[in-house]
Amino acid sequence: NIFANMPRGLSCLASPEVQEAKYETPSLSELHRLMWTKKGTNNHMDEVHPRIYIGNMYAAKDKRTLQAHNITHVLNAADGKFNVNTGPSFYRDTSITYHGVEAFDMPSFDLSPFFYPAANFIKKALSSPTGNVFVHCAMGLSRSSTLVLAYLMIHENMTLADAITTVSANRNVSPNEGFLEQLRRLDRKLHCH
Repeated sequence: NIFANMPRGLSCLASPEVQEAKYETPSLSELHRLMWTKKGTNNHMDEVHPRIYIGNMYAAKDKRTLQAHNITHVLNAADGKFNVNTGPSFYRDTSITYHGVEAFDMPSFDLSPFFYPAANFIKKALSSPTGNVFVHCAMGLSRSSTLVLAYLMIHENMTLADAITTVSANRNVSPNEGFLEQLRRLDRKLHCH
């Protein structure tokens, strides 16, 4: 086997038959370069993929703006009383469906257990033809973008590099180093055979 001497987990084959088409999860420095070379914005709220918006706590608390963008679902990646304390009761006078993830923007925080529940929430929101989902944290840079990237990888079959390119074309995002490593592990799991 010509791949026997390669480090485990670094090189991935698209299929055993097609040995030329190999995909490798990018290094942290390559991922940073992808994020820093785009011309995204940092508005309170940006559409980063059809019907998926990323933003900050100001947009999350502005029900009028959410309704103007036809937001039907809110995913708060900074839920809890020490973060952005909105919750389902904050949106009770709207038709918004709420999902909260109590995450902290620290490289040591393991966000990966929330990847699939958050991705499934986004997918369910988009399954309605009129569903728009708003994913936010405090600044709309790290936690929220990490969960959207995970969704694109899990349900849209994108590689991590493709997901970052897609999102950062419309918004400047910057998952912390720990979250990027967790996304790299997910990328290897999804795209390495």
